[in-house]
Amino acid sequence: MAVKIRLQRHGKKNFAFFHIVVADSRSPRDGRYIEQIGSYNPNTNPATIVLNAERALAWLKVGAEPTLTARRILSYEGILLRHHLDGGVAKGALTQEAADKKWNDWKAQRDAKVEAKVSGIKNAAIEAKKAAKAEETKVNEARAEALAKKAAEAAAAAKAAEEAAEAVAEEAAAEAPAEEAAEAPAEA
Repeated sequence: MAVKIRLQRHGKKNFAFFHIVVADSRSPRDGRYIEQIGSYNPNTNPATIVLNAERALAWLKVGAEPTLTARRILSYEGILLRHHLDGGVAKGALTQEAADKKWNDWKAQRDAKVEAKVSGIKNAAIEAKKAAKAEETKVNEARAEALAKKAAEAAAAAKAAEEAAEAVAEEAAAEAPAEEAAEAPAEA
């Protein structure tokens, strides 16, 4: 029986997450499996991987073949490196202490990369918020200037209309006594 380490799709449309399972290669993708050894959620940034490293390593040692995607996940988690180092110890190429040191050094380096990515994403989000706030402030200032200019124009127009109304009232007042004087002799 050929055994594969592969992904089993779960979740809804356009929002999938995966279980990492050990299954017979003849069984369907989301069908029967021998053992579930972890999960993979690509929807988070960075992707969330929960993996039982001991069980994955045990299955690799007895000959389970990972699919391409499962191989990348196992490599990212250091399981394939551990398997390689254990093979070197079994052949006598290096000691268990040296293998453990190499694996721990790699693990520390990988953890530092992941932490740098997480902090970079956080910093980018903070910078994006600052930039958005600065842009919003600039837009608000432009709007305030436009409103002030419009208000000044409206005030000037109102003042001009008021002055025109006063001028018309003064003309009417000046013409009214002249009309009354013209009407008075006609009556007599």
